[in-house]
Amino acid sequence: MNSDRPPVWRRSTHCGPSGSCVEVARLSDAHLGVRDAKQGDTGPTLGVPAFAWRALVARVVAGDLSRHPR
Repeated sequence: MNSDRPPVWRRSTHCGPSGSCVEVARLSDAHLGVRDAKQGDTGPTLGVPAFAWRALVARVVAGDLSRHPR
């Protein structure tokens, strides 16, 4: 990952106009950043290991973290 370039922040296409979402960006090959979309560049960024993010997404997709599991 080229550190000379700023991160490209992405958010879900389901994010509404209020901006009440999180944004995610690759910070390096091994880490992602997560931040509040409403705060953007002025707010804090949570650094997450890429493997942990992949595991979280897999559990969400599988319904493991739902209040009403599939």
